[in-house]
Amino acid sequence: MSESQDIIAANSLEEDETHEIESDSGGFSITASDILEYLFCPRFTYFQNYLDIPQHEEKRFKVQKGRTVHEDKILVNPQYLRKKLGVVERKMSVYLSSSRGIRGIVDEILFLDDGSAAPLDYKYAEYKDRTFKNHKYQLTFYGQLINEHFQVPVNKGYIVYTRSRNKLVDVSITRQMYCELDKIINDLLHVVQKGVYPKPTKYKARCSDCCYRNICEKVI
Repeated sequence: MSESQDIIAANSLEEDETHEIESDSGGFSITASDILEYLFCPRFTYFQNYLDIPQHEEKRFKVQKGRTVHEDKILVNPQYLRKKLGVVERKMSVYLSSSRGIRGIVDEILFLDDGSAAPLDYKYAEYKDRTFKNHKYQLTFYGQLINEHFQVPVNKGYIVYTRSRNKLVDVSITRQMYCELDKIINDLLHVVQKGVYPKPTKYKARCSDCCYRNICEKVI
């Protein structure tokens, strides 16, 4: 995802609201990338996953560079522990899947001295003095997988912004965010399984960087 996609789409939840993911995912397995793309614009999900129109992301420099950064980090000092964060164990490039129909590869899983765990994700991006919604919910998605697989609480995550001198940013993951993640997944499944034509993003700036801009009916 390019930097123009790193925009907060502010949505609020009632404190006691809960959502359950629909049990029948119709064979569609949801990844962290699917969540990022849906939050970028629901129409992106419609064109790519329902109409099956490829996005040709291999031609985009930042996507390729981001993949290289992730691959390089796996090779650098694999025994390093972030002791200032209370890390007692570290697992890298971990593939996790769930019976709920979600899966993903976590860059790093940090097991902390308080008995909890935290996902850590590397971003080929600059830190803009705030953490955008798509990045927060990518960590929440990983937190859900970690919790289900290792049976440990996950109430925070970390992002390393490699274009800001590897700045480390911590992100709280709340119960409210887990509830909102379930709602996002359900809404995404309605698009993919039922062909619901969703409203586009509210942010016009995102359209200029979208590979589907020439076929999308812009109503924003």
